[in-house]
Amino acid sequence: MSTRNRTRPLLAVLLAFLYPGLGHVYLREWLRALVWFFLNVTSFTLLMPPDAVPESFGWSELVAAAENVSPEAALALAAITVFSMVDAYWMAKRQNTEVEVEAGTTCPNCGRDVDQDLEFCHWCTERLKPESASDSEESADDSGANA
Repeated sequence: MSTRNRTRPLLAVLLAFLYPGLGHVYLREWLRALVWFFLNVTSFTLLMPPDAVPESFGWSELVAAAENVSPEAALALAAITVFSMVDAYWMAKRQNTEVEVEAGTTCPNCGRDVDQDLEFCHWCTERLKPESASDSEESADDSGANA
């Protein structure tokens, strides 16, 4: 059984908002984090004009730099951030679902909550615990004895 814990999707989204890829670092999705980091840095490098990068960081320099950014570049960088946020949220929700299925509290077929004591989902009748080899041999012996 896995030792993973549930993740907080909104925290992953907040981190991805701060910088694309940080939400994926929180989720321990290393390859995706690298892809988002690389995509953001590459886009910034290719889309930003040289006069848009301030030489010193103060409020007036940042405002002047923001005025030099084209709307297309700003839209592209904003889209990368938004898609990173959506991807981080989706990955966090998927990880939480996997943790619930592994813990036996969620049906792997329909995704609804189930009792851990049952061997089947009372919603969709899907078998929850796989049959072990001894169980299948016993059922084969019982059917052979009845014949």
